[in-house]
Amino acid sequence: MKVTILGTGTSCGVPQIGCHCAVCMSDDPRDKRLRCSVLVEKGDTNILLDCGPDFREQMLRIGFDKVLDAVFITHEHYDHVGGLDDLRPFSYMQNLPVYADPYAATHLRQRLPYCLVEHKYPGVPHLRLEEMEPHEVVMVGNVKVTSLRVIHGKLPILGFRIDDLAYISDMTTMEDEDVELLYGIKLLIVNALRHEPHPTHQTVRQAIEFSRRVGLNVPTYLIHMSHHVGLHAVEDALLPEGIHLAYDGLVIEI
Repeated sequence: MKVTILGTGTSCGVPQIGCHCAVCMSDDPRDKRLRCSVLVEKGDTNILLDCGPDFREQMLRIGFDKVLDAVFITHEHYDHVGGLDDLRPFSYMQNLPVYADPYAATHLRQRLPYCLVEHKYPGVPHLRLEEMEPHEVVMVGNVKVTSLRVIHGKLPILGFRIDDLAYISDMTTMEDEDVELLYGIKLLIVNALRHEPHPTHQTVRQAIEFSRRVGLNVPTYLIHMSHHVGLHAVEDALLPEGIHLAYDGLVIEI
């Protein structure tokens, strides 16, 4: 399985508009963070996890020209769904399935009715919205996708286990029954907004603790990072063994 981390930034992205901090002014490309999204490729099956407002740029950067088989959405916040209209090139020949929980699906129908009605205007993306409950399993080609219940502040959202990969984008807490669904994974991608506490996101320390909760020595990459997390070159070197700051364009094979 090939995992490409398309974006690692929080909702504002990095650099943040109008900011002149060391991270936002950095020349290190690892400090340039588009909004969160991950591409999973296994054999002939290609799955997108979240589709934020930087999706078009992300696809152009990696030169992706294959078929997308499914899109899985963690929640309806704009930084995770703002690129759905740009799925047009991947849906001309099919109704591309987009999986979301019922709450997010309701919001998507309100925001993108022209993409989700039966009789669509010519040229719009042909999307098939599929509601997915927590702990539900969907097979996409040869890939097994299991949804997890994640708490984002007070909002219940989804995380996903994709075969031996776990993708959790916005989390403060997770119940034990969902953590148990992650046992045996070979790669964890999880949010770490900054070092200071936040009401709706994990800190770097909490992300490290969550990784240990999932299992000892699970390779872990941190995403959904603001400029407050610090310079990549400095912060990555301070992390425990096996835990890393992810960066845009990172490719991992599992």
